[in-house]
Amino acid sequence: MINFDFHEKTVLVTGASRGIGKAIASAFASANARVAIHYHQQRQLAEIFRDSLASNRHIVVGADLTNAVAITEMVNHIIAEFGKIDILVNNAGIYVEHPLSSTSYIDWQAIWQRSLNTNLLGAVNLAYCVAQYMIQQQSGRIINITSRGAFRGEPTATAYGASKAALNSFSQSLAQHLAPHNICVTAVAPGYVETDMTSELLASAAGNTIRQQSPLNRVAKPEEIAQTVLFLASPGSEFLTGSIVDVNGASYLRS
Repeated sequence: MINFDFHEKTVLVTGASRGIGKAIASAFASANARVAIHYHQQRQLAEIFRDSLASNRHIVVGADLTNAVAITEMVNHIIAEFGKIDILVNNAGIYVEHPLSSTSYIDWQAIWQRSLNTNLLGAVNLAYCVAQYMIQQQSGRIINITSRGAFRGEPTATAYGASKAALNSFSQSLAQHLAPHNICVTAVAPGYVETDMTSELLASAAGNTIRQQSPLNRVAKPEEIAQTVLFLASPGSEFLTGSIVDVNGASYLRS
């Protein structure tokens, strides 16, 4: 394991009360960063997680990422507390099944709207607000958590796949725009990850088939996604800006 050190760096991780976001926030905290732990509805989980960390320098921030005003207020609150945001990790997202053949037109529209508002526009608006401060300080890292599904397709969750593909494209466009300000933008595209959200599926009859998608015969651990994120946020990784890093155990290969 690489020993990272983010002393005097401030990090905002969205969707950090559980799963991948929690692992990322925990890894940054262990590497001496000050972390803003974002939650939407799971305030108690976020506070329990914060209190479990060794340092008391971290804060919990709540916001509905589909609300542009709430995003602005959250960013301003973090700036008031920390004075800056060095690293933004857009991790929060939703996955809702909606097979076209069995979903009503009304539900179809609602799920698409909700998925795009959360997975894409929430991340896009947060990147905008945080980048304003990063441009002033002429430095920063923005890391967007996308998905293998952006490339291989999500036949029963088309809105999820499309939102993550759009976030990949946004990441690359923003990387080009912000590079002159010494701000690097990357995306991390995991496959299946062992979290509480996937535990039931992985324990079902489909679990072995999912694990066999990778020649490693398993799915990723949240800590493995976190290690990749910390590497992308570290000094020396600047020339990876614009990259989409696949973390799927060779379960889906592209060239």
